[in-house]
Amino acid sequence: MIAHLRGLLLSKSPNAVIVDCNGVGYELAISVSTFTELGAEGSAVKLHVHTHVREDALALFGFAELTEKRLFEKLLTISGIGPKLAITVLSGISAERLVGAIRSGDHATLTKIPGIGKKTAERVVLELKDKLDDMVGSVPETGAKPSLGAVADDVLSALVNLGYPRPVAQKAVESAAKDTAVASDFEQLFRAAMSAVR
Repeated sequence: MIAHLRGLLLSKSPNAVIVDCNGVGYELAISVSTFTELGAEGSAVKLHVHTHVREDALALFGFAELTEKRLFEKLLTISGIGPKLAITVLSGISAERLVGAIRSGDHATLTKIPGIGKKTAERVVLELKDKLDDMVGSVPETGAKPSLGAVADDVLSALVNLGYPRPVAQKAVESAAKDTAVASDFEQLFRAAMSAVR
Protein backbone atom coordinates (compact mmCIF):
# COMPACT_ATOMS: atom_id res chain seq x y z
CA MET A 1 0.00 0.00 0.00
CA ILE A 2 1.18 3.50 -0.80
CA ALA A 3 1.11 5.61 2.38
CA HIS A 4 3.26 8.61 1.43
CA LEU A 5 4.56 10.26 -1.75
CA ARG A 6 7.25 12.88 -2.26
CA GLY A 7 8.08 14.32 -5.65
CA LEU A 8 7.38 17.13 -8.11
CA LEU A 9 3.91 18.55 -8.58
CA LEU A 10 3.22 18.07 -12.30
CA SER A 11 -0.32 19.42 -12.27
CA LYS A 12 -3.01 20.37 -9.79
CA SER A 13 -6.69 21.23 -9.73
CA PRO A 14 -9.04 21.69 -6.75
CA ASN A 15 -9.87 17.96 -6.79
CA ALA A 16 -6.80 16.15 -8.19
CA VAL A 17 -3.02 16.29 -8.52
CA ILE A 18 -0.36 14.42 -10.45
CA VAL A 19 2.91 13.90 -8.58
CA ASP A 20 6.09 12.79 -10.40
CA CYS A 21 8.10 10.42 -8.23
CA ASN A 22 11.33 9.44 -10.02
CA GLY A 23 9.69 9.45 -13.44
CA VAL A 24 6.42 7.80 -12.41
CA GLY A 25 3.34 10.05 -12.30
CA TYR A 26 0.80 9.28 -9.58
CA GLU A 27 -2.69 10.77 -9.83
CA LEU A 28 -4.34 11.46 -6.49
CA ALA A 29 -7.76 12.79 -5.58
CA ILE A 30 -7.47 15.64 -3.06
CA SER A 31 -9.69 17.93 -1.02
CA VAL A 32 -9.90 21.70 -1.50
CA SER A 33 -8.08 22.12 1.83
CA THR A 34 -5.10 20.17 0.51
CA PHE A 35 -5.24 22.08 -2.80
CA THR A 36 -4.86 25.41 -0.97
CA GLU A 37 -1.79 24.06 0.89
CA LEU A 38 0.07 23.07 -2.29
CA GLY A 39 2.70 25.18 -4.00
CA ALA A 40 2.93 26.00 -7.68
CA GLU A 41 3.18 23.34 -10.37
CA GLY A 42 6.81 22.20 -10.66
CA SER A 43 7.47 22.61 -6.93
CA ALA A 44 8.36 19.82 -4.52
CA VAL A 45 5.41 18.24 -2.74
CA LYS A 46 4.86 15.71 0.07
CA LEU A 47 1.49 14.04 0.54
CA HIS A 48 0.11 11.51 3.00
CA VAL A 49 -1.71 8.90 0.93
CA HIS A 50 -4.68 6.60 1.42
CA THR A 51 -4.74 3.73 -1.09
CA HIS A 52 -8.28 2.58 -1.81
CA VAL A 53 -8.54 -0.86 -3.41
CA ARG A 54 -11.67 -2.33 -4.99
CA GLU A 55 -12.12 -5.30 -7.31
CA ASP A 56 -12.31 -3.04 -10.34
CA ALA A 57 -10.20 -0.04 -9.31
CA LEU A 58 -7.23 1.27 -7.37
CA ALA A 59 -7.48 4.90 -6.31
CA LEU A 60 -5.10 7.16 -4.41
CA PHE A 61 -6.22 9.99 -2.12
CA GLY A 62 -3.68 12.61 -1.05
CA PHE A 63 -3.59 14.86 2.01
CA ALA A 64 -1.29 17.73 2.96
CA GLU A 65 -1.94 17.07 6.67
CA LEU A 66 -1.89 13.71 8.46
CA THR A 67 -4.90 14.82 10.55
CA GLU A 68 -6.99 15.17 7.39
CA LYS A 69 -5.97 11.69 6.20
CA ARG A 70 -6.92 10.15 9.56
CA LEU A 71 -10.27 11.95 9.56
CA PHE A 72 -10.87 10.72 5.98
CA GLU A 73 -10.22 7.13 7.09
CA LYS A 74 -12.57 7.51 10.05
CA LEU A 75 -15.31 8.78 7.71
CA LEU A 76 -14.86 5.65 5.56
CA THR A 77 -15.93 3.51 8.54
CA ILE A 78 -19.42 5.05 8.35
CA SER A 79 -22.00 3.06 6.39
CA GLY A 80 -22.96 5.00 3.27
CA ILE A 81 -19.77 7.08 3.07
CA GLY A 82 -17.31 6.06 0.36
CA PRO A 83 -14.01 7.75 -0.54
CA LYS A 84 -15.55 10.23 -3.01
CA LEU A 85 -18.10 11.45 -0.46
CA ALA A 86 -15.43 11.57 2.27
CA ILE A 87 -13.27 13.84 0.06
CA THR A 88 -16.35 15.99 -0.67
CA VAL A 89 -16.98 16.31 3.08
CA LEU A 90 -13.39 17.41 3.72
CA SER A 91 -13.66 19.91 0.84
CA GLY A 92 -16.84 21.37 2.31
CA ILE A 93 -15.56 21.98 5.83
CA SER A 94 -12.19 22.28 7.56
CA ALA A 95 -10.96 19.34 9.64
CA GLU A 96 -11.18 21.45 12.82
CA ARG A 97 -14.78 22.50 12.17
CA LEU A 98 -15.77 18.96 11.21
CA VAL A 99 -14.33 17.54 14.43
CA GLY A 100 -16.04 20.31 16.42
CA ALA A 101 -19.40 19.65 14.73
CA ILE A 102 -19.18 15.90 15.35
CA ARG A 103 -18.15 16.30 18.99
CA SER A 104 -20.92 18.80 19.71
CA GLY A 105 -23.57 16.87 17.77
CA ASP A 106 -24.07 19.82 15.41
CA HIS A 107 -26.24 18.14 12.76
CA ALA A 108 -27.13 21.48 11.14
CA THR A 109 -23.50 22.17 10.20
CA LEU A 110 -23.00 18.61 8.91
CA THR A 111 -26.11 18.66 6.69
CA LYS A 112 -24.83 21.83 4.94
CA ILE A 113 -22.07 19.69 3.42
CA PRO A 114 -22.96 18.44 -0.10
CA GLY A 115 -23.98 14.77 -0.01
CA ILE A 116 -24.66 14.64 3.75
CA GLY A 117 -28.32 14.26 4.62
CA LYS A 118 -29.93 14.17 8.05
CA LYS A 119 -29.60 10.40 8.52
CA THR A 120 -25.95 10.34 7.44
CA ALA A 121 -25.18 13.29 9.75
CA GLU A 122 -26.80 11.41 12.66
CA ARG A 123 -24.75 8.27 11.85
CA VAL A 124 -21.51 10.29 11.67
CA VAL A 125 -22.14 11.86 15.08
CA LEU A 126 -23.28 8.59 16.67
CA GLU A 127 -20.36 6.52 15.39
CA LEU A 128 -17.50 9.05 15.60
CA LYS A 129 -18.36 11.32 18.53
CA ASP A 130 -16.28 9.31 21.02
CA LYS A 131 -13.54 8.32 18.56
CA LEU A 132 -12.01 11.72 17.89
CA ASP A 133 -10.17 12.38 21.17
CA ASP A 134 -6.82 12.22 19.38
CA MET A 135 -7.93 14.40 16.46
CA VAL A 136 -7.05 18.08 16.05
CA GLY A 137 -5.25 19.46 19.07
CA SER A 138 -7.74 21.94 20.46
CA VAL A 139 -11.46 21.37 20.70
CA PRO A 140 -13.38 24.15 18.94
CA GLU A 141 -16.14 25.82 20.89
CA THR A 142 -19.64 24.40 20.55
CA GLY A 143 -21.09 25.74 17.34
CA ALA A 144 -17.92 24.84 15.45
CA LYS A 145 -17.26 28.25 13.95
CA PRO A 146 -17.54 31.82 15.13
CA SER A 147 -20.31 33.49 13.19
CA LEU A 148 -19.30 36.56 11.24
CA GLY A 149 -22.87 37.80 11.33
CA ALA A 150 -25.93 37.43 9.15
CA VAL A 151 -24.62 39.58 6.27
CA ALA A 152 -21.35 37.62 6.06
CA ASP A 153 -23.24 34.32 6.25
CA ASP A 154 -25.43 35.46 3.34
CA VAL A 155 -22.36 36.44 1.30
CA LEU A 156 -20.73 33.08 2.06
CA SER A 157 -23.89 31.29 0.94
CA ALA A 158 -24.01 33.34 -2.27
CA LEU A 159 -20.37 32.51 -3.13
CA VAL A 160 -20.93 28.79 -2.50
CA ASN A 161 -24.05 28.88 -4.70
CA LEU A 162 -21.93 30.47 -7.44
CA GLY A 163 -19.68 27.41 -7.32
CA TYR A 164 -16.79 28.56 -5.13
CA PRO A 165 -15.57 25.86 -2.69
CA ARG A 166 -16.78 26.64 0.84
CA PRO A 167 -13.29 26.86 2.48
CA VAL A 168 -12.07 29.25 -0.24
CA ALA A 169 -15.25 31.34 -0.04
CA GLN A 170 -15.09 31.48 3.75
CA LYS A 171 -11.48 32.75 3.73
CA ALA A 172 -12.47 35.43 1.21
CA VAL A 173 -15.45 36.56 3.31
CA GLU A 174 -13.40 36.63 6.52
CA SER A 175 -10.70 38.66 4.77
CA ALA A 176 -13.22 41.11 3.28
CA ALA A 177 -15.12 41.46 6.58
CA LYS A 178 -12.02 42.83 8.32
CA ASP A 179 -12.91 46.13 6.66
CA THR A 180 -15.65 47.28 9.03
CA ALA A 181 -16.85 49.85 6.46
CA VAL A 182 -18.20 47.06 4.21
CA ALA A 183 -18.89 44.31 6.76
CA SER A 184 -22.54 45.27 7.34
CA ASP A 185 -23.50 45.94 3.71
CA PHE A 186 -24.28 42.83 1.64
CA GLU A 187 -23.46 44.29 -1.78
CA GLN A 188 -20.19 45.91 -0.71
CA LEU A 189 -19.07 42.85 1.27
CA PHE A 190 -20.02 40.55 -1.62
CA ARG A 191 -17.95 42.59 -4.09
CA ALA A 192 -14.99 42.73 -1.70
CA ALA A 193 -15.20 38.95 -1.12
CA MET A 194 -15.41 38.32 -4.88
CA SER A 195 -12.18 40.31 -5.33
CA ALA A 196 -10.51 38.36 -2.50
CA VAL A 197 -11.56 34.94 -3.80
CA ARG A 198 -9.84 35.34 -7.18
